Amino acid sequence: MTKNTLIAPSVLAADFANLQRDIEMINNSEADWFHIDIMDGVFVPNISFGMPVLQAISKHATKTIDVHLMIVDPDRYISTFAQLGANILTVHYEACNHLHRTLQAIKAEGMKAGVAINPHTNVRVLEDIIQDIDLVCIMSVNPGFGGQSFIEKTYDKVFQLKEMIQRCKSNTLIEIDGGVTNKNAKQLADAGADVLVAGSYVFGAENPTATISDLKKITQ
Repeated sequence: MTKNTLIAPSVLAADFANLQRDIEMINNSEADWFHIDIMDGVFVPNISFGMPVLQAISKHATKTIDVHLMIVDPDRYISTFAQLGANILTVHYEACNHLHRTLQAIKAEGMKAGVAINPHTNVRVLEDIIQDIDLVCIMSVNPGFGGQSFIEKTYDKVFQLKEMIQRCKSNTLIEIDGGVTNKNAKQLADAGADVLVAGSYVFGAENPTATISDLKKITQ
């Protein structure tokens, strides 16, 4: 049976001066999702775009909008991101004091609920709550900036998380965010990853559409 690994180009790496052009490129490509990083300069040492830009993207996007919040106190904005068109809302384990409550609030707004974990965070911290999580985003670089090198320990974390998901009979998807290229995409898919986020590798390519197509081919 062919595995359908989803490809989610990260809009953080797009050309902000030609954002509509890049959104249309994703719409017309073999990509499955839009991945949108929201950063506050507090949880991570960088600031990305905020609500107005997400609203503009969602007007033109024709595919699933996967929003990754790298912010403190994400609970304040859950309903806002639902109104702005997010289909999946991912919060960081490290940023939530009451993770179960946060996940329930996300689902109550009609979105899928995701949890991201930083490179230093062990996947075992999610075991008691894995059945409430629609997607786990394993950070394969330190969050905050694009273009970083892939952390090799990620493969082990994918194996461990996949085993936990199967043992707990959960339907949770595994997403990898950071440093994804054609050099590691197949190995990540084979390890159990369901969604691959690719930013600089896609938007820095001479032909982003062909690069997305290549990622789809090598991960099936």
